[in-house]
Amino acid sequence: MNTYKNILAACSQSGAELVAVSKTKPVEQIMELYDEGQRVFGENKVQELVEKQATMPKDIKWHLIGHLQTNKVKYIAPFVDLIHAVDSLKLLKEINKQALKNDRIIDILVQIKIAEEETKFGLDKEDAIALFQSIEQEGYKHVRIRGLMGMATFTDDKAQIKSEFETMNTLFQEIKSSLDDSTSSYFTELSMGMSGDYELALQSGSTMVRIGSLLFGARNY
Repeated sequence: MNTYKNILAACSQSGAELVAVSKTKPVEQIMELYDEGQRVFGENKVQELVEKQATMPKDIKWHLIGHLQTNKVKYIAPFVDLIHAVDSLKLLKEINKQALKNDRIIDILVQIKIAEEETKFGLDKEDAIALFQSIEQEGYKHVRIRGLMGMATFTDDKAQIKSEFETMNTLFQEIKSSLDDSTSSYFTELSMGMSGDYELALQSGSTMVRIGSLLFGARNY
């Protein structure tokens, strides 16, 4: 567990939160990290998240970090702590609808596309700003936008990764400064950085890193 403690120390030094990405991992392995004190875990598939939440300790904060389809929101709405990858107004409306049904306010992050790969989801700068304008006009009462999420290009070029993270931080600051005071006060999270690039992300202002393989080893399929 030395790796866990090292990552935790790096996060603590930067004031960032560690999300342990437990996707594909068995409950027994996740519980080892839970016993070390970890309470925030991330899953990318709704079915797997629902199954683990039902059997694991109730003080765990579950984050849905993968792409989310609107027809799956209802399954996680009763308990999810944070949804990382909101990339459309349609999805945001559905989260608001399901949160209302469960008498909750659900925290979300808006996903921004900063990577070069076509496979990455997310909004570009203009679409993201338009989304925020729409949200402020409509006043969705059961979603709370906590910040932004983005994934850098999968490359060994550290300069490119750092540049993408810094672009993300600039957009975060730009959007935060444009929000009214009540919204801006809880727009505090910048989720970026994974096992291969979390140190660069922390240097670039990340407040939340998603670490899987460094903590749990390679993914199980």
